[in-house]
Amino acid sequence: MKATGTVKKILANYEGETPGVKGKLCQMLMHGKLGGTGKMIILPVDQGFEHGPARSFSVNPDAYDPHYHYKLAIDAGLSAYAAPLGPLEAGADTFAGQIPTILKVNSANSLMSDTAGKNQAVTASVDDALRLGCAAIGFTIYPGSDMALDMFEEIVEMRKEAAAKGVATVIWSYPRGEAVTKEGETAVDVGAYAAHMAALLGAHVIKIKLSTDHVMQPEAQKAFEAGKIDISTQTARVAECVRSSFNGRRIIVFSGGASKGTDAVYDDARAIRDGGGNGSIIGRNSFQRSREDAMEMLGKLIEIYKGKA
Repeated sequence: MKATGTVKKILANYEGETPGVKGKLCQMLMHGKLGGTGKMIILPVDQGFEHGPARSFSVNPDAYDPHYHYKLAIDAGLSAYAAPLGPLEAGADTFAGQIPTILKVNSANSLMSDTAGKNQAVTASVDDALRLGCAAIGFTIYPGSDMALDMFEEIVEMRKEAAAKGVATVIWSYPRGEAVTKEGETAVDVGAYAAHMAALLGAHVIKIKLSTDHVMQPEAQKAFEAGKIDISTQTARVAECVRSSFNGRRIIVFSGGASKGTDAVYDDARAIRDGGGNGSIIGRNSFQRSREDAMEMLGKLIEIYKGKA
């Protein structure tokens, strides 16, 4: 597999990395129907841990089976499939080598009390990722949580180990917790800050949510006004988050969020594409549809990222 010029240019931005890490990034960037374009679509299926099985899969019962997600990601020609330890182990042999995988190494759950503090438990290891042949580990941080410093320190150590063993790191950076209002979780200043934090922590791939035009921090509002930063459109807000990811020197993908209509999913993808983002990491909007509908939607998304729709 020869890397395209576009992919080589992206990899050149990771100057401090080992050939092993760059090789894993290249594997994801060159895989599937978007291979070589610099764009990615990743299927993440950690919602069973986060929200519970019925809330995640009852609308499409086939999705209770981890093999369903492997097959969906492979048959749709996606860039990678991300999941916690159990689901990856459940299909690791059957689907070995057929799609790059990302081991989600920490998780939260909806049974914790409201007073517990926003945090995630480490549920897998770098050695698990190696054993399963994963291209990367995935780790969630919660900027704005009182537990955020612990999470930062955990991922710094895991990222160091992963890089030494030739495994890339994807950081889910989701503002949440005591210092962030509900509206602030998707505020553009907070989203851009979350992306920047992930880059500073050494993420090779950054995952954040799409932003609204709300600005939570008064000091950030002043900076946005002084810098004449445009946040009026989704495309402009994506561009600001890309700029905050080392001016586009880090791969940044945007989550699909809660289930929504296909037109909204397509509009999001066009905004990500036009704002300079690298793609989508889209879970519930994929597996909570029937396989037929999901395949059609993912095919259209691929065409959008290729600039054909």
